[in-house]
Amino acid sequence: MEDSVAIDAKRILLRYGTPISVLDRVNKEERIRLARAIARTALPDREARLRELLEEAGHLH
Repeated sequence: MEDSVAIDAKRILLRYGTPISVLDRVNKEERIRLARAIARTALPDREARLRELLEEAGHLH
């Protein structure tokens, strides 16, 4: 089950604009955490919120 959750998390992050090169550097647990945070965010705000979360975590410069 954990693998399917991780795959879904990766899809969500890609859908809302995470570059593949960034996603490759994010571990599985953090991907799941980020995807859960985005799923709780209002649809129009998801892309911007994901960018904020990635910047806060140091994944985007």
